[in-house]
Amino acid sequence: MTARIEEVAERAGVAVSTVSRALRDVPGVSLATRQRIKDIAAEVGYLASPNAARLATGVTGTVAVVVPDAAKWFFGQVISGAGAVLRASGRDVLLYELGDAEGRRRFFEGKTLRGRADAVLVLSLRLSTEETQSLRTLGLPVVLLGQGSEVFGSVRVDDRAAARSAVRHLLNLGHRRIGLIGIDDADEVTTGSTPPLSRLAGYRQSLLAAGIPLEEDLEQFGTNSVSGGELAMTRLLSAPALPTAVFVGSDEMAFGALGVLRTAGMTVPRDISVIGFDNHDLSQVMDLTTIDQNIRGQGEAAAELLLETLSTALGTAPPDRIIDTRLVLRRSTAPPADIPTSSKKEET
Repeated sequence: MTARIEEVAERAGVAVSTVSRALRDVPGVSLATRQRIKDIAAEVGYLASPNAARLATGVTGTVAVVVPDAAKWFFGQVISGAGAVLRASGRDVLLYELGDAEGRRRFFEGKTLRGRADAVLVLSLRLSTEETQSLRTLGLPVVLLGQGSEVFGSVRVDDRAAARSAVRHLLNLGHRRIGLIGIDDADEVTTGSTPPLSRLAGYRQSLLAAGIPLEEDLEQFGTNSVSGGELAMTRLLSAPALPTAVFVGSDEMAFGALGVLRTAGMTVPRDISVIGFDNHDLSQVMDLTTIDQNIRGQGEAAAELLLETLSTALGTAPPDRIIDTRLVLRRSTAPPADIPTSSKKEET
């Protein structure tokens, strides 16, 4: 007959919850007590059951990660970074992929996470009031990535400042006719997400600060994909006057834009300079100047914040962590053809 956790607790003279924590190496049990409990469990032949531990302590040892689309490179990098931190803490990762608008609705209207996770990490979703309340009713620590919040902890980059840095680089090279390929924020899963809107705002702010009027024809949008970048660049090439440089809202879209320029017989950066956003694994291969937003580092920071939140008293103001970005210079940007290379300004 298999020994029960109550027998181990009785022999050790401790509570059942203490046995559960000791056998799972959860903090809060002294080393001596933990070893004594493990010795007794081995002596009586007790094998810890995850379900029994969950019932005894209410702790699942699992963190839920909610992602719009797990196939996207960006989310894969975030999950990799967050997963490494969570596994190192002895916790499992439970991945929820929303997939589409209907999947998002079912997730937030249902009781998917109840009793299945100790905390929740939500990636790149701008939560509605109803969705925020749905998460609050779980009574679990929640951290958002890519979106600030007055309710939950958050980890993000300053997308507006990063976009200004990208456009400032082009301005410093001497470009004055700068186009934008932006991420369409009407995606059915991540509708109204902050990064696309903030990058658009940063682009516009930089031009206006330089005394350059905005031109509707120079702003084109598409899905955050190679094909989305292709379509947007094709439309840009139909503008009454071509831009000499383009700021692209993501590297994947920039890859598509570069392909269209190559097919059109244009040379980058001689004919048009291109700068992306992300520092995708392939951006070095494509020799793409870009903004590195430390995506894996964002995942790591979000997981660390979530672990901290697990041990933080309720009512504490939610922390908001800003991850630094940096400009990565490669050979897809250069001064316009009518400006000598020697006149290039220093980066600021």
